[in-house]
Amino acid sequence: MTVEFSIPIRIYYEDTDAAGVVYYGNYLRFMERCRTEWLRYIGFDVRELSERCGVIFAVHSADIRYLKPARLSDLLSVSMAVADCGRVSLAVKHEVRREDQLLSQGVVKLAMLDAHSFRPQPIPTEILEGINTWKMP
Repeated sequence: MTVEFSIPIRIYYEDTDAAGVVYYGNYLRFMERCRTEWLRYIGFDVRELSERCGVIFAVHSADIRYLKPARLSDLLSVSMAVADCGRVSLAVKHEVRREDQLLSQGVVKLAMLDAHSFRPQPIPTEILEGINTWKMP
């Protein structure tokens, strides 16, 4: 990825299965945390999106590949980059790494919805401007 945002994630006992390996569903949680922190970084707290702008991002679909396991006590880097941005949707490419090893990668597609009716809404201009500064070339 070229234009990316990343956060560190430490693996705790609660993140693993009986074998000490990160449970596969937790990778989606790590990616969600990364997107939430990225939105905060570009100026949009998720609660603020709902309260001030009247919109929310909802996951439409996720395509995840698991390449190598993460284990108890690992320090991971979870990164994201905007792969595509449409009028009412956003595609985000994620990578989960342990140092230089790629452990998981995926694309999560999000839909912009009205916070009350859950109907599709155009992404507000102010949010779109922040998103476009992070688009992959």
